[in-house]
Amino acid sequence: MAGALSDGRSAVPAWAWPLVALRLTGLLALLLLCVPLYYALAPFTRRNPAPRLFLRGVAAIAGVRLRTRGTLSSRRSFIVTNHVSWIDIPALAGTTGTAFVAHDGLAQIGPLRWLCALNDTVFVARHERRSVAAQVAQVRQALGESGTLTIFAEGTTSDGSGTLPFKSSLLSALEGEAQSVAVQPVWLDYGSDARRIAWVGDEPGLDNALRILARPGGVDLTIHFLPPLEAHERADRKVMATAARAAIDGAIARLRSHA
Repeated sequence: MAGALSDGRSAVPAWAWPLVALRLTGLLALLLLCVPLYYALAPFTRRNPAPRLFLRGVAAIAGVRLRTRGTLSSRRSFIVTNHVSWIDIPALAGTTGTAFVAHDGLAQIGPLRWLCALNDTVFVARHERRSVAAQVAQVRQALGESGTLTIFAEGTTSDGSGTLPFKSSLLSALEGEAQSVAVQPVWLDYGSDARRIAWVGDEPGLDNALRILARPGGVDLTIHFLPPLEAHERADRKVMATAARAAIDGAIARLRSHA
């Protein structure tokens, strides 16, 4: 699997396979440690800490050098964030303990669905408009159970240079919840490495994962916790989507202006 991808990004070179093998071994060892821990703790805790420990470890083994700016505003928060790579999930969950709203395509992969379920993932069919009301009900229930829930509002991954339009349908779950749930934009910032690690185009997910595991220098990621949306920014789902995207794009623009 050597050579280059169609967009110019390099596939895994032969010399990097020992590093990939070492990291995969570390991930397997971490899984074998955390799964029994999860089931041992399950009878005694409402929010099991094992998935957060596992996901934080996944990010570390993958070589993520993680920094944070700002803080999660509330233990009951709805995070609206951009999406660049599979790294987003272990990094954000390992930092905050959040659960996720995920596309139901992941649910078709048995082992992956099982792992996602351990972290209370909510699976939705984004292209099934007839089921939006049921999905909104799922999101509301998950917020009550998990405390913090994250949605990748673009509905897909971008190259990290900016944001794609935010989809607003599932934000309907937050209408009327202004007093009990904070809506907090979060910017996942990979800096100059964003384009090189982004999972975009027709690259298979496994190829993207292996490319990142093969990086000897690791990956720099800064999680920017931006101010929660104010009351006037929560008038309805479309206003929320627009305001959250504007907050993230504004943070990107401010950082670039000081570069």
